[in-house]
Amino acid sequence: MAAATEEFARHGLGGARVDRIAEQAGTNKRMLYYHVGNKEELYLAVLEDAYAHIRATERTLSLETLDPPDAIARLIGFTWQYFIDHPEFMALLNIENLHRADLLKTSGQVQSMHSPFVQMIADVLERGVEQGLFRAGVDAVQLYISIAGLSYFYLSNVHTLSVIFGRDLLAEPAKEERLSHMVELVLQSLRA
Repeated sequence: MAAATEEFARHGLGGARVDRIAEQAGTNKRMLYYHVGNKEELYLAVLEDAYAHIRATERTLSLETLDPPDAIARLIGFTWQYFIDHPEFMALLNIENLHRADLLKTSGQVQSMHSPFVQMIADVLERGVEQGLFRAGVDAVQLYISIAGLSYFYLSNVHTLSVIFGRDLLAEPAKEERLSHMVELVLQSLRA
């Protein structure tokens, strides 16, 4: 799976070669096809594995044990760091979006993976409302899309943005500044 993830993230669905994946994985093409089917099925397995990994890691955040603002800040920090640490995840998202999620639509797993995660965010929001810290009516899905978007846009465009603004936006101080800005921005939007 690691070899396939690297190959698809680097070369996309069209440019990925099963020969390279098999060689990297220390197996042969025939065994690969026997176990996972064709290239598209392998790519879908990679996507499902990538989503399963981020969702499983998010479950370890223990957001239910934190005060709502701290829980949201932890979620933002996690999302930011996950995207930094897993550029292959962002690359796979880019690739699948270029293909209008054609293969992801065929997954029987991805939507069910996200339901508990969305509920976890909704629970944090509800606790925040009950404690008078957050305003009512914030949709958990919209909130997560905003959090992911704040991290994703910055990191997926960091090279061009660095040139345009004449700053190294991957330098540690810049990354720390970005995280602080995102947390402040999101928490301000949630305040009662």
